[in-house]
Amino acid sequence: MSDYSIEKIQGFQGKYPKQIWYLFLTEMWERFSFYGMRGMLAVFMTEQLFFTDKEANLKYGAIQAFVYAFTFIGGLFADKILGFKKSLFWGGFLMIIGSFILAFNPQDLFFLGIAFTVIGTGFFKPNISTMVGALYKEGDYRRDAGFGLFYTGINLGALVGGVACVAVGMAYSWNIAFSLAGFGMIIGLGLFFFTKKTMGAIGDSPLTNVEAGKRTRMELVVYILSLACIPAIILMVKNTDYTDIFMYTIGPLTLIYLIYEMRQFNAAENKKIVAALVFIFFSIIFWAFFEQSGGSLSLFALNNLHDNLLGIEGVNPNTINNGANSVFVIAFSALLGLLWIWMAKKKIEPNTLIKFGLGFLFLSLAFYIFYSSRFFADSTGKTSLNIFTFAYLVITFGELCLSPIGLSIMTKLAPRKLWGVMMGMWFLGSAYGQYVAGLLGAGMASPKDDATAMEKLTSYTDGYMQLSIYALIAGVVLIVISPLVRKLMGEVK
Repeated sequence: MSDYSIEKIQGFQGKYPKQIWYLFLTEMWERFSFYGMRGMLAVFMTEQLFFTDKEANLKYGAIQAFVYAFTFIGGLFADKILGFKKSLFWGGFLMIIGSFILAFNPQDLFFLGIAFTVIGTGFFKPNISTMVGALYKEGDYRRDAGFGLFYTGINLGALVGGVACVAVGMAYSWNIAFSLAGFGMIIGLGLFFFTKKTMGAIGDSPLTNVEAGKRTRMELVVYILSLACIPAIILMVKNTDYTDIFMYTIGPLTLIYLIYEMRQFNAAENKKIVAALVFIFFSIIFWAFFEQSGGSLSLFALNNLHDNLLGIEGVNPNTINNGANSVFVIAFSALLGLLWIWMAKKKIEPNTLIKFGLGFLFLSLAFYIFYSSRFFADSTGKTSLNIFTFAYLVITFGELCLSPIGLSIMTKLAPRKLWGVMMGMWFLGSAYGQYVAGLLGAGMASPKDDATAMEKLTSYTDGYMQLSIYALIAGVVLIVISPLVRKLMGEVK
């Protein structure tokens, strides 16, 4: 038996397979690139492209929506043609190109560079997450802890990338800041290249029985079609009315495709797919609120926060906005994963629906804290960075109850033949969340282009109060329906 056979990989001893550390490092650097880019978007658009807060929120939502919408397409092509490994390399290559296009001339080539990174992330993101799931046998209770560790890698990259790129861009040069994102992706792709042999057959092409020449032609078609999408993405991000049409279309089409695929599975497997769709639906709501961090909260940090944190003067509020969540995730993610393992051994672990419900309750409390920051504002419309940071601590616990568990539950509920597609649908749910986040952020922005800081403070915090109420309702609904969805999940916990 090969040292890297599926049986040996999945038969690992201890808490984690060694391969997860290689995927951890690869994803860490990819997230350095992605979150470095994400953290710059809203600030760059208002400061350098001179968009209003409303325009920046809408375009931020559109960009992020396409990033996650393409994860469905990337997952589909990985399942059917490329395999996960080739998808990772193609996606990473496109992200590198996009980053250096932006580094060359971010003002004039902004939308072109963004289009490359959108497609690249779509091929990269869902497939590395699916490979993490493939390291575990079905029913392995250690899987949630594995995704928790993987999630720590995501946030370590997000912390360093989000803080470094934004700080360099605002203080020195946006060109250098975008190039940092490109170099981060080069490191991540290089790490995967030198460790991919340890994955054995995990992520290989699904077309191993197809004649080599025909397989190569099919792969080339995928590469050409993905590049052909670039003009359409540029058009839709520039004009968000086209984004609306795309988002109204892609969701129903993917559901129709999923129903078509469900014909090949039995009733128990299809019930699990329905349960997965429930998780995806509620994730849309969660990310629509949570992803204010890259839109309205980024602009709130730019305009409405003092630069004093715990008595330290001169702290850039957007550094906190881009880094606080990641710091807290790194501090608590692995610990929470180990807590789930301990509770599972004691047979007292809450089921996944309850975890999701708790995530919404933490989210509700966090946005109430964001709202309450208005009571600490001075006459200039600036408020406490300490209160803002504390809200991020609370929101982090909500994220940890939902996001790493969500990645894990998709690989638990989906039939193996649909792993890439279902992981893509999970991220498509994130796409809708990002899209709605942009709409919500634009709706919360002051309607006045020349609004004062105090008017912006009032407008945004009114919106955060509404989000707090809606998150509370969603959390209660999830907890109430958990017994019904639990039946659909069968033996999956």
